[in-house]
Amino acid sequence: MSNFSYRAMNPHGHTVRGRMEAANLDDLELRLRRLGLDLLHANPVRQISWQRQRRISRRELINFCFHLEQFLRAGVPIIDSLADLRDSLHRARFRQVIGDVVKAIEGGLGLSQALQRHPDVFNGVFCSLVRAGEHTGRLPEVLGALTDTLKRDDELAAYARRIAIYPAIVALVISAALGVALVHVVPELARLFQSAGQALPWQTRILIALSGFVIDYGWLLVLGGISGLLLARHALSTRPALRLRFDAALLRLPILGAVRRKIIMARFTGLFAMMYASGITVIDAIQSAEDVVGNTALRQGLQHVGREITQGSKVSEAFRKVELFPPLVTRMLRVGESTGALDTALANVSYFYDRDVREAIEKLQASIEPTLTLVLGGLLLAIMGAVMMPVYDIITRMKL
Repeated sequence: MSNFSYRAMNPHGHTVRGRMEAANLDDLELRLRRLGLDLLHANPVRQISWQRQRRISRRELINFCFHLEQFLRAGVPIIDSLADLRDSLHRARFRQVIGDVVKAIEGGLGLSQALQRHPDVFNGVFCSLVRAGEHTGRLPEVLGALTDTLKRDDELAAYARRIAIYPAIVALVISAALGVALVHVVPELARLFQSAGQALPWQTRILIALSGFVIDYGWLLVLGGISGLLLARHALSTRPALRLRFDAALLRLPILGAVRRKIIMARFTGLFAMMYASGITVIDAIQSAEDVVGNTALRQGLQHVGREITQGSKVSEAFRKVELFPPLVTRMLRVGESTGALDTALANVSYFYDRDVREAIEKLQASIEPTLTLVLGGLLLAIMGAVMMPVYDIITRMKL
């Protein structure tokens, strides 16, 4: 939302000056008209923003596609549909984006061209599908398919978050408990053991040494960890070869690598199937879907697939050479090509991966909880043993 300094005329013919927040000049004129004022002149007021703008969420895009589809199916013109959507939005930034889209369409651009002016909100796949819907006259159907795809992506993201949240919370609690114990509890116990003047077992000596190290150099560990993460992030963003090796290593991780690959391929196959069914060519669909993969190694593989198809290979043969898909999937694609029902085969591949992702995540969740319980129990047992053994010796000596 921008702040405008305006000059307007009231119903009595008098000039009125003031300031008002609006998405753009058209939005400002509409707001002033509701107040009974006719806009004469306006200028945006420059403001320094110290807060980074939040990204448009996937759920906001889902609502946008759903409501625009409903308006178009009801026969409402595209400009009126977008104007109504703009006025009903709560997020100032998204309202500004839709206002700019309305202004661009009024200036003669098509919907897909207007959306392309905001690549941070509407990616290449989104714009390609809208363009295909405009060319084929099936824009409401494409928007409905986009709504379903975005919903599925949101579910996949929720599944992925579900894997990470529980281990992250457990790790945070364990780290906090260990930090408090090593900084506050263990030093007091060390002084007690020293005053008793008894020999300590090796477990207790290790625990006391670790406590001293954390107290003396803990801040260096935290600072070094943060610096290492920042340097690694910078290196990955500036060195493509390093990023490629890192992404390939992520896919080779035990268990987690396979789940990550399935999540990525579920997104890709769903978008690929939808674009092909919307009339987009195989080459254009693969090139557009490369941006949503999010993994350099898989993106490089898809680029190789595109080159193979350009050189005359069939879709199933190109994917078989790159070995991105398991044999069952390549057979499904081969059957779809031979029967002329490649769009149905692609939809089946998408369903195959969606189901596989859900089953893999459920199995991973079922194994994470008992594994973390065993790790936590073993850690607590080791600490209790290191603390209680000398305490027990002290109590025994006092009885004697």
